[in-house]
Amino acid sequence: MFNRNRFLRRVAAIASLSLVAGCSLLSDGDPDSQGPIVVGTTSAPSTLDPAGAWDGSWELYRNIFQTLLAYPNGATTPQPDAAESCSFTDSTSRTYRCELRPGLKFADGDPLTAEAVRHSIDRIRAIDAPGGPAGLLGSLDDVRTSGDREIVFHLNQPDATFPFVLATPAMSIVDPDDYPADSLREDTAVHGSGPYKLQSYEEGGKAVLVRNDTYQGFAKRQNDAVTIRYFEDSAGMVKALRDKQIDVTYRGLAADDILALQEHAGADLQLVDGAGTDISYLVFNPEDPWAKQPAVRKAIAQIVDRSAIAHKVYKDTVDPLYSMVPKGLTGHATPFFDDYGEPSVPKAREILSDAGITRPVPLTLWYTTDRYGSETALMFRELKRQLDDSGLFSITLKSRPWKSYVVGYQKGEYPVFGRGWFPDFPDADNFIAPFVGEHNALGTPYPAKEITGRLLPHARAESDRAQTVKDVEAAQRIMVDDARLIPLWQGRQFLAASVDISGGEQALDPSTIMMMWTLHRKTSW
Repeated sequence: MFNRNRFLRRVAAIASLSLVAGCSLLSDGDPDSQGPIVVGTTSAPSTLDPAGAWDGSWELYRNIFQTLLAYPNGATTPQPDAAESCSFTDSTSRTYRCELRPGLKFADGDPLTAEAVRHSIDRIRAIDAPGGPAGLLGSLDDVRTSGDREIVFHLNQPDATFPFVLATPAMSIVDPDDYPADSLREDTAVHGSGPYKLQSYEEGGKAVLVRNDTYQGFAKRQNDAVTIRYFEDSAGMVKALRDKQIDVTYRGLAADDILALQEHAGADLQLVDGAGTDISYLVFNPEDPWAKQPAVRKAIAQIVDRSAIAHKVYKDTVDPLYSMVPKGLTGHATPFFDDYGEPSVPKAREILSDAGITRPVPLTLWYTTDRYGSETALMFRELKRQLDDSGLFSITLKSRPWKSYVVGYQKGEYPVFGRGWFPDFPDADNFIAPFVGEHNALGTPYPAKEITGRLLPHARAESDRAQTVKDVEAAQRIMVDDARLIPLWQGRQFLAASVDISGGEQALDPSTIMMMWTLHRKTSW
């Protein structure tokens, strides 16, 4: 039987040995002189326009665009980046003012002014792209500018989380000359002001990043160029790492590959295991004749065996999750376990029969083939097995690549579908707000008026986030009662790299987005 504690101790031992040997990810080094550092991931962008994506596309945005606020190494709260300073100017957290650094420019030499910031924020709401980030700006009333450097955000309600929103890559600052006010940019050119310029982009292939010499911000670049390669699965990515075709892997390592890397790390490779707040969950379409029925959703919640998924599919590299708010965040609770306890077919049968459902419920479960790691297909096969074996469901599985998968769930084509969530910012609000309301990250309206109209506004008015626990717990209780979303597991962050690469442990911001500029090659041993 797989021993998780022993596994984690062995990983920790590997990291410790690397420190002693001078081969740590934390070692000092000069900017690389052997060509670009190549990073592999299974999370390719869905669009290059920040106004259109509320997903893993942010990984690329963080490195080629700037936001007013972001996270310097080690910071857990947003700090000025394109801004020189930012703060609330009132006691009710409804007016937020930022002043830009002087002399900012986009990579093509155009000036980055307060008007560019206003344009960038306003177009997100004007375009309101399906599955886009407009939902993050629900508390924003308007944006005003004064001169070239001052931006003032007026909010329609107190919102202590607004600085966190401004720090998300969705709020990337774009050049008004290149990005239309009312439509997404469709080409593959990018004009940002971040640490890197996007030299070239091949969809599903690679993004070539080179140093942006006009950049002004907090990032201290430890390399001059990074190439991001996009892989369809973990096996291909790990093979490329072993064959020295890439230097670092991030996002999408399969459990078997993690175990194999752990077993053989040493002379050529290093593996680092860190805490994570990414989650996996099921979404139910309220327009589907079966999925819209609460009894069907609750019966599935009663049958799903999260421990079996974590152990059999993910080899205990993830943990069962019983709330949409993961462990480690203020307000985390376990309401799904409190209500449903251990998986039980008899209890599920009773839920259905009380609703007058006496025959097996036919449902199609959808998943994406190339977004959340190679185990996704295995997890859905396990879910199908659990539900079919209960005799209460007849499950069909279907899948699509991410780009077409997104279009499908935004159009409401899927009765039940799988999603993953990497946090926009490290606060429980970000594991509730994105999934509720008419405009949410799922493309399926979920009014939840008690949450959107009372609990979230009340919690957002509290600058001391420790005082939001009651509101967060109450919101979780409503989400359990509705069972519109069923959490499955909470992940960890695994990063594998060649032993000559340093800076990996510093590369992840609190939203687990990789800041490529911390990576560098070692110059001495």
